[in-house]
Amino acid sequence: MPAASRDTELAASIEAMRPALLRLANLQLRNEAWAEDAVSEATLAALQGLHKFTGNSQFKTWVVGILKHKVLDQLRLHAREQQVQSSDDDDQDVDDLVFQPDGHFREMPQEWADPADQLQRRQFFEVLETCMDHLPGKLGRVFLMREWLGLDTEAICQEIGIAPTNLWVMLHRARMRLRECLQLNWFGNLAK
Repeated sequence: MPAASRDTELAASIEAMRPALLRLANLQLRNEAWAEDAVSEATLAALQGLHKFTGNSQFKTWVVGILKHKVLDQLRLHAREQQVQSSDDDDQDVDDLVFQPDGHFREMPQEWADPADQLQRRQFFEVLETCMDHLPGKLGRVFLMREWLGLDTEAICQEIGIAPTNLWVMLHRARMRLRECLQLNWFGNLAK
């Protein structure tokens, strides 16, 4: 296939993946604008780097890999932005925007999430990620293809070269190993 038509076909594939990429980015960033930025940057990087795609992996996997880096870039960028401190002049302006002259809120603030719950949720996902990292090669790969990349049975079977019944057995085994790992490393520790 000529390079120009290959690139056109791959660019169309990227555009078709956009909703899934947005969903993945939004799950990680929890901010639609940041997710849109990450997906736009990943799309641009993928389009500019089409010549680097060698076909050693699925095209979707390659693009999602680029997106992961762009999501991390967004997280780093916004973490730095939050560290910037305001000056005394800025504080007065904010007070006028938030409070009425009599000291009452102009609008009641939203209820904050419980910090302990947020910390526990983050720690749980860190344990889950560690458990997923310890899944054996093929089990981990099919589990991530199914649950993280959202590929369907046919695509996974074609990529790995297995039958659908074998895929379901592998997914079951991966889930059971994750369950066992979480039981040992998370739920078992909560009872202590």
